[in-house]
Amino acid sequence: MTIHVRPLGGAEVTAALDDLAALRIAVFAAWPYLYDGDREYEERYLAEYAAAPGAVLVAAFDGARIVGAATAAPMQHQKAEFRAPFAARGIDTARLFYFGESVLLPEYRGHGIGHAFFDHREQAARAAGADAACFAAVIRPADHPLRPAGYRPLDAFWQGRGYALIPGLVTDLAWKEHGEADESPKPMQYWRKTLS
Repeated sequence: MTIHVRPLGGAEVTAALDDLAALRIAVFAAWPYLYDGDREYEERYLAEYAAAPGAVLVAAFDGARIVGAATAAPMQHQKAEFRAPFAARGIDTARLFYFGESVLLPEYRGHGIGHAFFDHREQAARAAGADAACFAAVIRPADHPLRPAGYRPLDAFWQGRGYALIPGLVTDLAWKEHGEADESPKPMQYWRKTLS
């Protein structure tokens, strides 16, 4: 398997929006997000994200095909619902970098691509002068009826990268999951790492 992981820039981002939207819809449809995605929404979201000052969009390529992607940008340019839990605790977000989604097709997992995604995003965060990086992961109950047998959460991977769960630091993000008529809020737990 020969995979190349690198940030996309300029016109590359625009050219890749359709592929990236399809990838996000495919990966987030599965547990634990169960996302019932919409292509037009995804393309708008990705275009807005990429336009944020200091944003980085990293892609994993198998040949010319994008098989994974990860996003990051300064927290100060994120939506209010992402910043609000930090503000409520008096945590300054001016030097905090937010890692958005990290999506990878299942057949490409376990080959170090996730580490490469974090490496590129942490490098971008440091270059922007950030003191810390954070991300949010959906909270699902252990007895959720759609939880697959043998599912292993990514907690150990994140901890191995130096991230720690911040107890009680949770935000809500709404999306439509399979079986829902409309969007509903889902709790998202924050994880954080101090950058040296």
